[in-house]
Amino acid sequence: MTSNSHPEIIYDYYGFPAEAYTIQYAAPGNPGLAKEIHALLMASGIPARLDEQRGFDHGSFVPLKLMFPQARIPCIQLSLLKNLDPRKHIALGEAIASLREKNILIIGSGMSFHNLKTFFSNNIDSSKENEGFDHWLIETCTDPAISSEVREQRLIEWEKAPFARFCHPREEHLLPLHVCYGIACAGSSMAKVVFNEQIMGKKVTGLLWQ
Repeated sequence: MTSNSHPEIIYDYYGFPAEAYTIQYAAPGNPGLAKEIHALLMASGIPARLDEQRGFDHGSFVPLKLMFPQARIPCIQLSLLKNLDPRKHIALGEAIASLREKNILIIGSGMSFHNLKTFFSNNIDSSKENEGFDHWLIETCTDPAISSEVREQRLIEWEKAPFARFCHPREEHLLPLHVCYGIACAGSSMAKVVFNEQIMGKKVTGLLWQ
């Protein structure tokens, strides 16, 4: 996780207009909070490392610039686990759940649909796959008839969802949701939909656990 007091911007994407490489987001870091989170993870048996050189990549500065353009709120960025194990990402969330009691905003930055090939192709109709997985995701996270145990198992076994691997050839844009679920499940495991619109022709959903 970032532990620099003034992280730089990392443009970790390619092929976009020149303006995309001039975006700035000069939010301060929070080394003290980074150390606290590091201690929570290590105490739960989750290996973690503080990184004073790492800056904010687009998973951090893009949503933050839209939400808080003044860049005054101290921020840190926490990476996913290399194993991309959904169960362990839920456990990661559980390990840092105490942060909710300190008025700390936690953003699981990703995308509910992330098949880049279909985003940039006009020849692939993916509406059936896109909407099928989106419906499953909303139902899994928000349906009050689903118990916490079943909800968690469905998220762990997300690859069994309709068109799961079509919508997520790699799961790094989905697993931040598992972390948020893990943080929230000490209270209510049920989320609510706060965004469900078309982005570049694809249905995308945002979920909030309170």
